[in-house]
Amino acid sequence: MRWRNFLGLLAFESRMLLRARALWLMLALGSLITGFGFMQAVALFAEASKPALSFPELAKGMTPLDGVLVPTFGSWYLVLTLLFPFVAIRALGQDKQSGALKLLLQLPIGEVRIILAKAPAVGVAWALSLLPPLSAVAIWLMLGGHVHAPELANLLFGYALYGLLVSGIALFAAAITESVATGAIVTLAFTLGFWVLDFAGSGSTGLVLELAHWSATAVLRDFERGLFSTPRIVGLVAASATLFGLARAWLHPGTRLAQRLVGSGIVAALAGAFILAGVSLPFHADVTEDRRLSFNPADEAALKSLPEPLVLTLYLSPEDSRLKELNANVLAKLRRLVPTLDVRYGDVGRLGAVATGGDERYGMIVYDYAGRHEESRSNSSREILPLIYGLAGITVSPAPLPDYRGYPLVADATPAGLWFYAVLPLAAALGGWFARGGFRFRIRRRSSV
Repeated sequence: MRWRNFLGLLAFESRMLLRARALWLMLALGSLITGFGFMQAVALFAEASKPALSFPELAKGMTPLDGVLVPTFGSWYLVLTLLFPFVAIRALGQDKQSGALKLLLQLPIGEVRIILAKAPAVGVAWALSLLPPLSAVAIWLMLGGHVHAPELANLLFGYALYGLLVSGIALFAAAITESVATGAIVTLAFTLGFWVLDFAGSGSTGLVLELAHWSATAVLRDFERGLFSTPRIVGLVAASATLFGLARAWLHPGTRLAQRLVGSGIVAALAGAFILAGVSLPFHADVTEDRRLSFNPADEAALKSLPEPLVLTLYLSPEDSRLKELNANVLAKLRRLVPTLDVRYGDVGRLGAVATGGDERYGMIVYDYAGRHEESRSNSSREILPLIYGLAGITVSPAPLPDYRGYPLVADATPAGLWFYAVLPLAAALGGWFARGGFRFRIRRRSSV
C-alpha cells in the first residue's frame, strides 16, 4: 500500500510540475538561448573550416566537440544554472508555502518516499529542457556535421549529473526556507558560488586551488573535454545524495534541531565514506575521438609502472598561461597515470607572468625521482616525458596510432533560427496552455428517468 501511494504521489507531483508556468517559460527562454549559441558556434566553425579544407594540418584541430557541441551545451548550461532552479524549487517549496506539506506528511508514506517522489518529477522537467540542445545536435547532423557518439554520451551524462546536483540543492533549499522565492535565491547562491570558486581558483594555489578543482563547474568541464572519470562521478553523486539526505532531515517542521543536526551528521558521514571508496579505486577513460587527453599507450604503460614517487616543483605564477597550458596538456594526464605524483609550487614572490626579470628560476620546472634531479623550462610533453624516462632509467618506444584527420565543415545554420526562435517557443506556450487545462470541454450526462 505504501508503494502504491508512492507511485500515485509520483504521478501527482509530475502533473503539478508540468502545470507550472515556470517550466514552460524556462523551455521557451532555453530555446532562444541555446539556439543563439548553436548558430554562433556553427558560424565560427564554418569560418575556421574554410582554410582547414585546404590544409590537412589545420583540419586536425577541427573537432565538432570543441567547435559545436560544447558551445551549444554551454548555452544550455546557463539555462540549468539560472532558470532551472526556479522550476526545481517548486517541487517542494510550493507545498511548504501553501501548507500542503503538513497534509502530505500525514500520509502513510514517510519523508524518504516524499523526497524520492519529488526528485523524478524534477527529472521530468530536466528532460523537457533537454529538447533545445538535442534538436541542435539533430540539426548539426542534418547539415552534414559529424558527432562522435561516446563524446556526446559522456557530455549528456555530465549534464545529467549537474542537473541532479541542482535538483538536490533546490530541494534542500526548499526544506530550510519558508517560501519559494527565498528557496530560489538560496539555490542561485549555491550555483553562482560555483562560479566564484572556479574564478578564485584560476589565480590561486594551495587549498583554494584544490577546492576549485572539485567545484561543479570544474567537474562539468572535464566532461566537456571528453574525460570519463569515476572520482568526478562519485563526487557529484555523493554531493547530490547528501543534499537529498539533508532535505529529508530538515523536511518535517516538527523535528527538533538536535535531531536535524544528528541526521545531517549521519548523512555527511555516509557521503564521506562513499567518496573515499570511489576515490580509492579511480578509473579514467578518454572518450575523445582524437585521444587528446591521453598519451601514447606505450607512454601510459610506462608511467603507470613507475615504482618511486615523482616530485615536480613549478616556479610559475598561477596567472601564467604557461602553467595553464602545462596543467591541461601534461599535469592532468600525469595525475591520472603516475601512481605517486607530488606537484609543488615554488616561491616566485610577487612576480607575475610578465615581470619575471628579477628571478632567474622563474619558469623553471624541477623534476626529482629516486634521488635524481633534472630541470627544464619546457611545458611540452615531447620534452617532459623523455626527461622523466631518463630519471627512471627506462626507454619507451611509442606505438603507432592512426592520424586524426578532423571534420571541417562549411555550413549555414541560419535557417534553424525559425525552429529555435519561433517553433519551440510556440510549442512551449501551447504545452503550458494544455498542461494548465486548455480546451476543456464539459460533457453532460443524460439523466435516466
